[in-house]
Amino acid sequence: MDKQVQAKHIIHLDMDAFYPSVEVLDNPVLKGKPVIVGGSRERGVVSSASYEARKFGVHSAQPMAKARRRCPDGIFLPVRMSRYKEVSKQVFEIYYRFTPLVEIVSIDEAFLDVTGSTRIFGPPENIAKTIKKITLIETGLTVSAGVAPSKFVAKIASDIDKPDGLTVVMLNGLKEFLDPLPVKKMWGIGKKTRLTLRRLNIKTFRDLRRTPVTFLEKKFGKQGVKMHVLAMGVDDRDVVPEHDVKSMGHEQTFLRDIISLGLAKKEILALGNKVARRMRHKGVTGNTVTLKVKYHDFVQITRSTTLPKPTDDGLEIYSTACRLLEKTEVTIKPIRLLGISLSHLNFLGTGTQLSLFDQDVSSQKRQKLNTALDSLCEKFGDQSVFPGTLLDG
Repeated sequence: MDKQVQAKHIIHLDMDAFYPSVEVLDNPVLKGKPVIVGGSRERGVVSSASYEARKFGVHSAQPMAKARRRCPDGIFLPVRMSRYKEVSKQVFEIYYRFTPLVEIVSIDEAFLDVTGSTRIFGPPENIAKTIKKITLIETGLTVSAGVAPSKFVAKIASDIDKPDGLTVVMLNGLKEFLDPLPVKKMWGIGKKTRLTLRRLNIKTFRDLRRTPVTFLEKKFGKQGVKMHVLAMGVDDRDVVPEHDVKSMGHEQTFLRDIISLGLAKKEILALGNKVARRMRHKGVTGNTVTLKVKYHDFVQITRSTTLPKPTDDGLEIYSTACRLLEKTEVTIKPIRLLGISLSHLNFLGTGTQLSLFDQDVSSQKRQKLNTALDSLCEKFGDQSVFPGTLLDG
């Protein structure tokens, strides 16, 4: 396994303040000014802010009203998602010139495995420099890059020297790079976990690496083991190109069997929202909803239905899955597992794109609401916002 890790060359590419940068690209008068893209003045949230606006304390997922107080002279603009997708597609097409192994993380972010590209294009650092140069020339936008032996370290590296940065981490320099970093830089560590780590005087990757894994497992379960492994820079995940992804979903095994239809629907609501949020983050919609049910006797069934139009909306996924649940058992049996997935995926820039003019007003409102909720979850964690009906679930 060590040889395989040594052979990997991963680049993480992250567009700099993407939404505001596109606005400046389309209107050069805005260059150097605090540009803030987001929702309405009254109840909207910030989707993205230029680096000039960030100096005033403006950041994504912040209420627009607060952003206006902090940056009264800011230039506030609405989200133009169709334009951002158009530019994003242009950028990703540049990435594909260097490797077919491109994993789209979101509209402005991607992983590239350039292990097999070095013979043609040179060392991975040179590939990253070339991509940055071509992106600037062809789109007028800057991108920050992190080069490392794994996805985990490459993503951290790309954030070190923003904007327009390039950070290279060699295999033999992993410990020196990671050790001083605060634990908040690690994926999947929420506010609650950070507070617990702080109480344990675990503040940096070095602290986490030096803490016995048995102690971390006892305190945090499987997450503790994962944190310990990542603190050492170990991440064996492959870059997964979009054409290899057949479906997206989530499933949950319950400690106690579910014995009521109402509770089952609550769990489906939670799962549907998770799937929808992940799909929107990846820039993906799906046509076919599949519900997986495993009963207490380990009998497992699946039910699927294909929607007339692709979706990434949690409410639509939830209502569709509930209809499928009602087709599984007339009288519900105890359930030990539920899962929801979407297939027949349409990735960013491919398949059917929904036009605002093809949707009713309620669909447009849900799109705006989903954008706001995604921003809040990205900033404060998955548990920061959820449907009120899940409060007692």
